[in-house]
Amino acid sequence: MVLGMLERNGKVFTAALEKGKAANILKTIKNKAEKGSVFYSDKFKSYKSLMLLGRHVTLDHAKEFANGRAHINGLEGFWSFAKERMLKYHGISKSNFHLYLKELEFRYNHRNQNLMELFTKLR
Repeated sequence: MVLGMLERNGKVFTAALEKGKAANILKTIKNKAEKGSVFYSDKFKSYKSLMLLGRHVTLDHAKEFANGRAHINGLEGFWSFAKERMLKYHGISKSNFHLYLKELEFRYNHRNQNLMELFTKLR
């Protein structure tokens, strides 16, 4: 299972989880998000307990994709970005998937920067 979180007007965070149980998802979100945050999600049942960490607003994609500020379009944009690039690899091994995912997270979070300049500063 893959989890993605996007801070409004901020950066995306991804995690490849071995098990898609609600406890694993909640633990990962709790370690990354501030308590009291507002969480926007679809109606995936494992997200129900997000109300324990802050305000939780859900969208039923069978009925609507947005309702004012209640939307997950930014995160959907990231997944579109990631899937397009992953297709170019013509297959990714399960053992390295998390590395590809983190690379795409990095590229998305720095998409408005010159990556060559950024990489040369790291040397």
